[in-house]
Amino acid sequence: MCMSPVWTHPQVAVALVDTIEHLSGTHAGYRRAHARGVCYDAEFTPSGEASRLTTASHLQSAPVRATVRFSHTGTDPRRHDGERAARGFATRFHLPDGSNTDVIAVNLDRFVSSTPESFLGLLQAAERDPDTGQPDPAKIQAYVGLHPEAGTALAAAVGISVPVSYATTEYWAIHAFIWRDADGGSHPVKYRWEPDFGAEHADPTEAASWSPEHLTEELAERLAEGPVSFTLKVQLGEEGDPTDDPTQVWPADRKEITAGRLTITAEAEDQQHWAAQSFDPNLLTPGIEASDDPVLAARSAVYAVSYDRRAHER
Repeated sequence: MCMSPVWTHPQVAVALVDTIEHLSGTHAGYRRAHARGVCYDAEFTPSGEASRLTTASHLQSAPVRATVRFSHTGTDPRRHDGERAARGFATRFHLPDGSNTDVIAVNLDRFVSSTPESFLGLLQAAERDPDTGQPDPAKIQAYVGLHPEAGTALAAAVGISVPVSYATTEYWAIHAFIWRDADGGSHPVKYRWEPDFGAEHADPTEAASWSPEHLTEELAERLAEGPVSFTLKVQLGEEGDPTDDPTQVWPADRKEITAGRLTITAEAEDQQHWAAQSFDPNLLTPGIEASDDPVLAARSAVYAVSYDRRAHER
């Protein structure tokens, strides 16, 4: 198992979790974000296309077991599935040597801030007005004025579509990573999951009539009919493509390879066990390294603060 270098600003991680709790409240025993989620058994079959670019064991030739968690990004586990909100898709690959490595993705292709500190500023700007109960648009506009790189991602987040199913949604890992090949060569990459059922979005009026946990119920019905699968697409960065700013996407003409196919078969039996786990994009394996993205580097510390708090709640 490989982890990225330790982030040296733990006070910002604490401030981020404090601010999320202040804005959205706390729900004992639940994650501070992606509070409601369900885990599933899966198998990942590599295509072999990645093997010349990385020594990572799950990207060579042999299939590996995996565990997937689909989630609503809300902090309230009772939040309705018909609402506009990002969705999470975390995958833990169980490697032949007994270790694990994670890929964490959402159905947005970029993040809303380029640094942990600017993300904290965005959360603070999102403080609800006591009269309206909503964030003050002027404060958000002022934030974007200071951080124009965030504008596109914020617009995408506000206008995000509600998926018909967790199985008909495209997911991006947002951050760049560095693949290391057998000769020591480095290759910047970005991941996305392409649904084999195709992308399909719901009509907002129809989604409003759903049951609160409709997407989980829909996926259970779909899995009863057969497996759900995704293709792992990997975009190869070129010189000049930023690896340190998750608000930026790489040009669409960059080469993309198919690294493998993930087949989801059934709901995992021990949901209580998985509810207590943390998925972390910095849980890496030899052949994959963290990039110089400061938001990526901060995520382990933020998750650790969240995990510690929920683990000690009753």
